[in-house]
Amino acid sequence: MVGSRPVLIVEAGTDNGRAGSGRRGAPSQAAAPGGGRASMLPAMELSGTAAIISGGASGLGEATARELAGAGSTVVIADLNEERGKKVADEIGGEFVKTDVSDEASVAAAVAVAAGKDAPLRTVVNCAGIGWAERTVNREGAPHSLATFRKVLDINLIGTFNLMRVGAAAIAKTDPVDSDGQRGVVINTASVAGIEGQTGQLAYSASKGGIIGMTVPAARDLAVIGVRVNTICPGIIDTPIYGSGPSSEEWKAKLAAPVVFPKRMGTAAEFAALVRSLIGNDYMNADVIRFDGGIRFQPK
Repeated sequence: MVGSRPVLIVEAGTDNGRAGSGRRGAPSQAAAPGGGRASMLPAMELSGTAAIISGGASGLGEATARELAGAGSTVVIADLNEERGKKVADEIGGEFVKTDVSDEASVAAAVAVAAGKDAPLRTVVNCAGIGWAERTVNREGAPHSLATFRKVLDINLIGTFNLMRVGAAAIAKTDPVDSDGQRGVVINTASVAGIEGQTGQLAYSASKGGIIGMTVPAARDLAVIGVRVNTICPGIIDTPIYGSGPSSEEWKAKLAAPVVFPKRMGTAAEFAALVRSLIGNDYMNADVIRFDGGIRFQPK
């Protein structure tokens, strides 16, 4: 990344006829020793439930909104992009709520819409975020702007914290879906840059590293209400921010060169599929998952 300009990172069934349970209407299973379930299946299901996705108007958030809606979830898109957000919401049968994730009242209003649906709120996905390229001390000897550092943290880290905590509090008011006492799932989006940030990614890496750091304590905090928390760390993902055309394809090929395999950028659809799998696997909790094709970021 070059310069100091912000870039958006984009980043059917019921339970025995009881609608909105978040469980598949699957055949009953033999009891395991001790009276528990023989396996973690049937898993948390999306049909008949509600989900809220920040940054759902484009990129990773949009792909996730389409994936969850396709699985039967009623999706609330929380985003600042009103035109695009409404379009996506209309196409998937969801609802758009203009949301500033860094503002507590704005997030609370969006969560209230999601929690007010006929279906119980079970899923919170954080995809909203911005990128920023600025060195700690630039070539002219000036220090990194405090204002821009705060802005990146406000949107990426505080924004994730806001939706996670307010969304989880709303999920806590729903009934458990199984004998484990499970109520829902939070999926946060960090970045490989939160683990191995590159030159000029100080603010961005700090914000994403903070999200990674919240994963385990948040999962431990929310265990008492039956809410799991996982974090995805995407690598180089092909989203609209890279543009289109020959020059764009050439640039993307350079970005993808360090990827181990497959030798290409990841896709938003693959990210969305990972989100869905994390929702569906009850035993995935307090985990940070690299989604990067094996890439390891170099200093530049």
